Amino acid sequence: MTIRVIIVDDQAMVRAGFAALLAAQSDIDVVGEAPDGKKGVEVSRSTHPDVVLMDVRMPEMDGLAAARALLNPPPGVVHLPKVLMLTTFDVDDYVYEALRAGASGFLLKDAPPADLISAVRVVASGEALLAPSVTRRLIADFAKQRPAPRKDQSLQLNGLTPRETEVLVLIARGLSNQEIAERLVLAEQTVKTHIGRVLSKLGLRDRAQAVIFAYESGLVTPGEQ
Repeated sequence: MTIRVIIVDDQAMVRAGFAALLAAQSDIDVVGEAPDGKKGVEVSRSTHPDVVLMDVRMPEMDGLAAARALLNPPPGVVHLPKVLMLTTFDVDDYVYEALRAGASGFLLKDAPPADLISAVRVVASGEALLAPSVTRRLIADFAKQRPAPRKDQSLQLNGLTPRETEVLVLIARGLSNQEIAERLVLAEQTVKTHIGRVLSKLGLRDRAQAVIFAYESGLVTPGEQ
């Protein structure tokens, strides 16, 4: 299956470079591009991409506002693409808010070309792209600034089994499925099953939102190992 991608970035050279790199892949088709968030939303609504590569800082409408518009569309709009945020900084408050809005992850603009290609494939498959080292810094930094744990979220945690709670904690600490399986001495498929149940019970879209939930509910606090 071909992955349909659009690139939203205010720098023409960045768009051209990313487009050339991705279009050279047999399973990726670049179907559009835009220089700002507002046009990015328009292009996405007309081309129905699987993945939107979205720069964080742009004129007219920034990437955060555009991500919110795409992931929480008005009535009648049924297409929901995966949104992958592009950022120059490894810790960025815009990215944190984008994850809360439902973005599937983020990628540093100076990442190696192979990482960009892999990121598009990972996000298109329905997984969240959260590099463990960056995730820990990002979430820990902003979790410190969040208000006290929300009671409604704390109550939702009561619906999880002890094993599901354990898996959620490890997700929040940035472990991959394979690492969680090794830590808990489980099959990787079993870990995937637990993650699916956690997302379903908590009403979460993907792994990215699970990380945010774990911190905001107080299940995990910054600095814990």
